[in-house]
Amino acid sequence: MTSVPVLEDLLPLEGKRVLLRADFNVPVQDGQITDDLRIRAALPTITWLQQHGATVVACTHFGRPKGAPDPALSVDPIRARLADLAPGVELLENLRFDPGETGNDPAFVAKLIEGFDAYVNDAFGASHRAHASVVGPPRHLPSAAGRLLAREVEVLGSMRTSPNRPFVAVLGGSKVSDKLTVIEALLEVADEVLIGGGMCFTFLKAQGHPVGGSLCEDDQVDTCRALLVSGAAIRLPSDVTALGPGGKIGDPSAGGDVRQMGTSLPDGWMGLDIGPGSAADFGDTILDARTVFWNGPMGVFEDPRFEAGTRTVAEAVADSTAFTVVGGGDSAAAVAQFGVADRIDHISTGGGASLELLEQGDLPGLQALREGPG
Repeated sequence: MTSVPVLEDLLPLEGKRVLLRADFNVPVQDGQITDDLRIRAALPTITWLQQHGATVVACTHFGRPKGAPDPALSVDPIRARLADLAPGVELLENLRFDPGETGNDPAFVAKLIEGFDAYVNDAFGASHRAHASVVGPPRHLPSAAGRLLAREVEVLGSMRTSPNRPFVAVLGGSKVSDKLTVIEALLEVADEVLIGGGMCFTFLKAQGHPVGGSLCEDDQVDTCRALLVSGAAIRLPSDVTALGPGGKIGDPSAGGDVRQMGTSLPDGWMGLDIGPGSAADFGDTILDARTVFWNGPMGVFEDPRFEAGTRTVAEAVADSTAFTVVGGGDSAAAVAQFGVADRIDHISTGGGASLELLEQGDLPGLQALREGPG
């Protein structure tokens, strides 16, 4: 994996105007930010730029407007919080209000960079997308990775090329189809891949187990079977926690039995978490590892009846003496929910970007930084 230019490569910056592409796509409820982690994550880069005499103007996407202004997706709440945390930093309006952002329109890029002397990308979570604000400015301005982006590249790059062994990858989430190429890529570098979450049921069906009403992608069964037959180092759950007929996910009052079962589920039963035996087994494997990468919950952990598997894995990752990386998204939410986030070595700020970087070894945003005028 190739390195990227860093902030020091932009010096001197005294009196210069710097465009900072950040990822301030934070959760907002009733006009209030409920978690400002992504804003605070950019502060080391902002502080460094200001200390070296630069004027910083930030830009970000927020939500998914349809290429037109949407008052509900204005960055006003983000701008107010940024003013508190980093006085003097201007924030442009939501990039995705203009269709040129997702369309990578050269005219939009030209408008965006007008009046700037340099560009910094600190938006790892958006760097797997070839959008105008990510790949456009490096073609025209001296450009570098911010502290956050550079750290992601360093951590995930070393995990892909030279991990301490044994290297254990833990993958969960709902769909095999979303992560099949990642599974295949990880199998080339990891010593073992543990699979839980809804995606495990497609693998279990490929082994010949009935999976009841569990989430299962029938069009992926043959692919999963081929992987298993190949002798790939995949470990599947040996038991599951299931919800019986009449039950409703997220609503214990609706009824429906919750039972621990083996890997064969009767009709009408939904597997919604790995079982306690599997959780203990996965936990032991994690504790024996020297490098751990985790992306995707082991079950529907938002429902307390089905949180145990994810909690056990989260605690094992936190207790491990290995170098531990959590790949953003739901896994990051899980380690926060279970109070162990401060015991993880690295929590990625981009779930999709971290998976794509592990899979492909590069991202459009990183390639743009390397190929720019420098």
